[in-house]
Amino acid sequence: MFTFPAPAKLNLFLHVVGRRQDGYHLLQTVFRFVDFSDQLSFKLRADGVIKLHNPITGVPEEKDLCVRAAKLLKQETETAQGVDIFLQKQIPMGGGLGGGSSDAATTLLALNQLWEVNLSREQLLELGLQLGADVPVFVFGQNAFAEGIGEKLAAIELPPAWYLVLVPPVQIPTAEIFASKELTCNTLPIKIPPFSVWQGRNDLELVVCRLYPEVARCLEWLKRLENTTIAAMSGSGACVFAEFATELAARTAFEQIPDDMKGFVAKGLDGHPMHKSME
Repeated sequence: MFTFPAPAKLNLFLHVVGRRQDGYHLLQTVFRFVDFSDQLSFKLRADGVIKLHNPITGVPEEKDLCVRAAKLLKQETETAQGVDIFLQKQIPMGGGLGGGSSDAATTLLALNQLWEVNLSREQLLELGLQLGADVPVFVFGQNAFAEGIGEKLAAIELPPAWYLVLVPPVQIPTAEIFASKELTCNTLPIKIPPFSVWQGRNDLELVVCRLYPEVARCLEWLKRLENTTIAAMSGSGACVFAEFATELAARTAFEQIPDDMKGFVAKGLDGHPMHKSME
């Protein structure tokens, strides 16, 4: 049995700068990995079968991103091998933290090694994009400035930071938010470099907060905190976060959250824990 992490991400800002003819929105965002992860364990099998042993409630196995990633890699490489997959979820679903995308990417990265099919990172990036727009950044493995639909990635160095993440009791369908007539697509693009993540915002926040008052309440609470450099929503929500320079500041804020709010503290990472193993 081999076990690998699937870390969460935060969008430090998210700008909607246009829309393609096929309906996909054009974005600019900064992805940051944080030390809060799902865990994936793999047991190789020689009969070619791909089996997820603890499926997520409400998600059919054939639609699970781990299974889809394994089958896509198997199809692409024509390997005869199979795998038993064991998924330990910690990242909330529908929270904008990229849990499913991260699980898919870790499956690609891990099985690329364990099956010894040895695709390049560029090939894995192409496979990842077939699974979802957020999958490539987890394969890319570095904190990144992203453009396009999220697949055009440039590595970026970010200062050390700690995050208080609040998890409102709702799951938000990304498609619902991007389909909203209230969503504008005219934020002016920024250039890299130079730019500051602290000058950005999440263009989806207004739509989400109007539809989901639980998110608005958590975000408003975070924005009243002192010593924060960013207080924003991640992705299309529901999770919101505040950034702090030190662990002490983040944990002090965490101790102040109201009894009816839930969350966690996580350290900002320099990159995906599996990144170096792909070099």
